[in-house]
Amino acid sequence: MNESKARAPLSQAIRSLLQQAVALHQSGRLAEARALYERILAEQPRQFDSLHFLGVIALQSGEAEKSVQLIGEALRVNPHSAAACFNRGNALQSLGRLDEALSSYDRALALRSDDAEAHNNRGVTLQGLQRFAEALAGYDRALSLNPGFAEAHKNRGRVLTLLKRPAEALTSYERALSLRADDAEAWNSHGILLKNLQRPEEALSSYDRALALAPDRPETHNNRGAALSELGRPDEALTCYDRALALRPDDATSWYNRGNALRELGRPEEALASYDRALALRPGYVEAHNNRGNALRLLKRLDEALASFDTALALRPDADIHTNRGNALKDLGRLDEAVASYDRAIALEPGHADSHWNKAFALLLQGDFERGLPLYEWRWESGETRKFKRGFAQPLWLGIEPLAGKTILLQAEQGLGDSIQFCRYAPLVHGRGARVLLAVPRPLLRLLGELEGVSELVDKGERLPAFDCYCPLLSLPLAFGTRLDTIPTPDAYLKPEADKVEAWRERLGPQIKPRIGVVWSSTSKFENDANRSMEFRRFIEAIPPGTFDVVCLQKEIKASDIGDFQRHGEVRFFGGLLTDFAETAALASCMDVVVSTCTSVPHLTAALGIPTWLVLARIPDWRWMLGRDDSPWYRAAKLYRQGEDRAWEPVLQRVAGDLLKRVGRY
Repeated sequence: MNESKARAPLSQAIRSLLQQAVALHQSGRLAEARALYERILAEQPRQFDSLHFLGVIALQSGEAEKSVQLIGEALRVNPHSAAACFNRGNALQSLGRLDEALSSYDRALALRSDDAEAHNNRGVTLQGLQRFAEALAGYDRALSLNPGFAEAHKNRGRVLTLLKRPAEALTSYERALSLRADDAEAWNSHGILLKNLQRPEEALSSYDRALALAPDRPETHNNRGAALSELGRPDEALTCYDRALALRPDDATSWYNRGNALRELGRPEEALASYDRALALRPGYVEAHNNRGNALRLLKRLDEALASFDTALALRPDADIHTNRGNALKDLGRLDEAVASYDRAIALEPGHADSHWNKAFALLLQGDFERGLPLYEWRWESGETRKFKRGFAQPLWLGIEPLAGKTILLQAEQGLGDSIQFCRYAPLVHGRGARVLLAVPRPLLRLLGELEGVSELVDKGERLPAFDCYCPLLSLPLAFGTRLDTIPTPDAYLKPEADKVEAWRERLGPQIKPRIGVVWSSTSKFENDANRSMEFRRFIEAIPPGTFDVVCLQKEIKASDIGDFQRHGEVRFFGGLLTDFAETAALASCMDVVVSTCTSVPHLTAALGIPTWLVLARIPDWRWMLGRDDSPWYRAAKLYRQGEDRAWEPVLQRVAGDLLKRVGRY
């Protein structure tokens, strides 16, 4: 407000009133300043400064239309006022009349080209018009005139984010915050960039700084929750989303994110309710339709899940959604349709790893190893299994190059059961003339200590000896071109330690009844754990009471099962003594039969040659395939599958009936 040029000379009285009005205006006493400006205009209606500054007060008071009118009148008195052109641009910008605002800023800069604020605000207008490159040039010009202009640094960060130049955007925000550390909005934006750059821990710190300055900003609470989710802390994330929704209950994004946290916490019913709230607020929310389908899939409401995915796809074709739709079709047993959905995802996004990997599952379930095993290599690019990948300087071996005279590392990945299943290939690798180095998790070291073909066994978490090439264990079927009729070693290929078996026989005492080893659940946090685990109270229905000596082969029992387990005191539990899989193998070797859900233990017992009865979901893991009660991987395995009704009771009844038949042969 330092420009006070007027067309007509001012009387001493008017000049004094104007000075008072400007002083009041600058001190924030807007009502008093307005009254004096209006008093001046009553005497001199075309007094430029009063018209101009009344327009500024109107803008400050949220009366942008009135501001445009008043400053327009001022400019008719003095069209050469850069300040009035600038302020009229601000009023027009607040009204969303961006083309007119841009014209006003251009007039201001034509009159005074070194105005950093005008260059900055012109950049904001260009950004609103989605002319991002020009906006960036405007911010750069503002900063060349005033390098300490914090707002221009912040705006530069915004437009660089829109231009998908996040590293540069981050630098701009950091410069803005070094100049003005009390800007909560800038800290929030800084956090968003850090999260997008896969630096969630630092993002969390930025959100905390933002909330220390402005604790009631719902978007910051929501963003903080998203960072916590990425850090694997969904319970804390849920608290953040609840806080955001307490502040702004109609925020669809926070309801959506809340659903994601609940789904991650294994609470799909509540997640579904959150997605429904998000969709009530924003019916076209594609991501909410998609993840609503994922929650319904976890709840085994597969037809409804399919409908949600179809709704999402009608709104926006997307590779992730086609993949999720394929997964629902796979769960429904409609495998050809599932493969078609994965193919549509791949057509949209040829490098979509989850589509290729899930297509591999659908093919392998059908025993199509020829097409499925090559696609299974996409697991290294999938979000779910990428974390298992270890980068080595040595080359990957997939069966092509000669191995004679070389040392090859066979590297464990994924679960303990996977390592047990695929370590059977070690003798074949050794048969190619290689020295075999096998790296497995610590709980498997003693169990695999005498595995045929292995020259050296190491803990995969420790420093590895020198080697020439490597192959992950689950890539060995591909390396050897495995087909159903060429699966190696379906008979026993592991042995327990004889002295440990004898020690367990003594601990168990004289055997009077047939002994059954039981495993009903995994302690894994695997999202689809319901396909691999069962509640103890339900599982125990498979064991006819009083007929068997029942031994638990699990090391741990879920908290939700403890009460029911304790009520069945006849089931013996040795959890703390099962220090590794060598101990479990020795205890299991004292059993006449093992009854288990799909965990690592049945891999162990079947590899030991112990009769192993698996209770399987309608659509199990790919290695158990479909429509057969035996396994080409393990001759000792017998498979009990859910029917189309997906009910466990008939499965458990069949197991109980077969166990009673076995008693007669004991």
